[in-house]
Amino acid sequence: MAEKQKTHRQPKLSRPTTIRDIAAHTGVAVMTVSRVINESGYVSQEMREKVLKAVQELNYHPNGLARGLKRRRTQAIGILVPDIANPFAAELVGGIQEVLSARGYSSFISTSDRSTTREEAGLRALFDHRADGAIVATRETKAGNDFLLGLLNYDLQIVVVGRELNHPRVDRVTADHFKGGYDVTEHLIKMGHRRIAFVGVSAPNGAGLHRYRGYVEALRANGIPFDEKLVVGPKVDAGPGFSTQDDGYEGAKRILSAKSRPTAIFARNDFTAMGAMYAIRDAGLAIPDDIAVAGFDNVPLSAYTAPPLTTVAQRTVLQGREAALLLLDRIDGNRQRERRNICLDCELIVRQSTIKDIARTD
Repeated sequence: MAEKQKTHRQPKLSRPTTIRDIAAHTGVAVMTVSRVINESGYVSQEMREKVLKAVQELNYHPNGLARGLKRRRTQAIGILVPDIANPFAAELVGGIQEVLSARGYSSFISTSDRSTTREEAGLRALFDHRADGAIVATRETKAGNDFLLGLLNYDLQIVVVGRELNHPRVDRVTADHFKGGYDVTEHLIKMGHRRIAFVGVSAPNGAGLHRYRGYVEALRANGIPFDEKLVVGPKVDAGPGFSTQDDGYEGAKRILSAKSRPTAIFARNDFTAMGAMYAIRDAGLAIPDDIAVAGFDNVPLSAYTAPPLTTVAQRTVLQGREAALLLLDRIDGNRQRERRNICLDCELIVRQSTIKDIARTD
């Protein structure tokens, strides 16, 4: 007997709801439904509420591709970050996507790591895929800025996060990194430290890093001479990328091998601080008894290091939301308005890595 041929059960797929379905359900014209959904033209409040109720009841979802073709948009936004594994980048992207999803936009993410070549490739890809706009949160480099300015000539809408790009049509969202760097350095000074190292960027490459400039200014304001030997960064500049645990570990090892080691380390970010803490323990030294350590960003893990890490919190998710709102405002037609620059406050979070006897608050 011939073996009975197996058939695979096909899933039942329901036809997606259309604007015509909503019009039939509500008894109003298709044009009226279209006006409500696309937020164009006048519709009375009563009729608008009736249509929106039907949209929910019938589980209607706009066809992003069709709408994009009609309006010459793709409903897609590109997001460029240095490293999605870093919690700062993950939180930032979460804030961006929260706003984009609510407005019917999708997003795709590119990472630059430490390569300006990869940064440019990511930007070129989002342009080639006809993204409606881009949110760029990599560290500023001249090559990166030049490429971004070139994209503006093709009417790509761009918002930058945490970096500079001086152009009248490019909005910027950032945190007050300068004051955050100043505050954490002043905290260390108040704890009696005068030899305070900065780990995560070299002095020649620190000019564009606002938290580093805050560190330098806090030393100057408190009468402490700046010592370039106490500033240690990766041997190869991080370019558009983040400083890492490895940078912190290697930087701290170099600092600790000096004849006159520092009594405190301010690390460029929390991951760099964690690497530095590991190097300090490897050297048989105690934190904060022998060397105090502070970071920046207040990533979730910073509260659970040993000891918990003093750091500077920035409102990362809110930065993402604000960046997305600014970009969508430009895309929706408000392209000639004045440039907006949103700077959010930072907050010093003091933990046991700088004060041994402080009560744990996390």
